[in-house]
Amino acid sequence: MTFDRSRALTHRIAAFLLAYPDEELLERLPLLRAGCAELPAAQRDPLLELVRHLETASLLAAQQHYVETFDLRRRCCQYLSYWTAGDTRNRGRAIVDFKRIYRAAGVLPPADELPDHLTVVLEFAATTDQERGTALLVDHHAGLTLLAAALRDQGTVYAHGVEAVLATLPAPTPEALRSAKRIAATGPPQESVGMAGPLQPFGGPR
Repeated sequence: MTFDRSRALTHRIAAFLLAYPDEELLERLPLLRAGCAELPAAQRDPLLELVRHLETASLLAAQQHYVETFDLRRRCCQYLSYWTAGDTRNRGRAIVDFKRIYRAAGVLPPADELPDHLTVVLEFAATTDQERGTALLVDHHAGLTLLAAALRDQGTVYAHGVEAVLATLPAPTPEALRSAKRIAATGPPQESVGMAGPLQPFGGPR
């Protein structure tokens, strides 16, 4: 794969903007706005909507909105393996696969966040291995499509961030479209037998 600078820049900016807002993120906003100006309209415009939201909201309001959007609604889950494996033992194996891919690229998985979180995958794709990182996003195209739809349904500006990411990916395959339709109708997989107990609940990045 030939390195795509616009894709990398989109993924890097989206990784910041889709993370839990804090003082450090607010300080980065002028730099992120400048980076957006270098992008094609399909990525630039939705990311600028998110930048404007963070520029105009108070930090407390931005944090509350983030928690209400991502932490309290499973339909707005940023953990990519949740969409394909749900709360089943297969999700544990999927998370191990993410870690294996990171290690194969010569980096350690993050210590403070699960490796399948969208912001982690975007940072990996932008700064470490674009080919492997983009492949992870493509493999989870169905989940990203459903996440964007759920965020739009909630009327949250965060939908724009995921839409910008989707704009960097190839058109979904028929298989991805079928998978998205199936998950939308039935939800992510659920463990039916042999489960000792549910996985521990997870929240947004801090």
